[in-house]
Amino acid sequence: MGQPFLEGFAHRLATVADQEEIAALMDAAIGELQRGFLSPEQIEVARSIMGLDRQLIADGTYFTVHDAASGRLAACGGWSHRATLYGGDHSTAQRNAALLRIGTDAARIRAMYTHPDFVRRGLGRYVLSVCEQAARSAGFKRAELMATLAGEPLYRACGYGEIERIISASVDGIDVPGLRMGKAI
Repeated sequence: MGQPFLEGFAHRLATVADQEEIAALMDAAIGELQRGFLSPEQIEVARSIMGLDRQLIADGTYFTVHDAASGRLAACGGWSHRATLYGGDHSTAQRNAALLRIGTDAARIRAMYTHPDFVRRGLGRYVLSVCEQAARSAGFKRAELMATLAGEPLYRACGYGEIERIISASVDGIDVPGLRMGKAI
């Protein structure tokens, strides 16, 4: 399979220098794109688990997508060969740095975000395709992810099926639902 391409956008591996810009994009996406799916209180609880995972950048499995015209960061996302399914650096309860077994375990699709100014342009599919291709090239045959309610339609449209519905975060009686999904890659 050839390299994924989306006209007007270019992807590359994220670097440590990108962390601040990635975190700002994530913050904007969480605040804007979860509306209509989560209450304002649920969005605040979601922030307790969602966000930047520097391990993905260190592992060389996290991508940025920039708008060619403006140079702005438009989207980001990655995959992982570690057991952590979801969560940022600050969400220690979900973290597990154990290495997955290539060919047996499912790679993890992680931390997919699109800036609100760039939604509905195919960037989610683009980043997902880049991540799936990289995981497949590393020898993985399946991928799993934890979808937000806002992300569920994209992942279903891209062939992911439901594994289980969970409460991904709960604080003071405010629950945030999540959906573990997977597919063959």
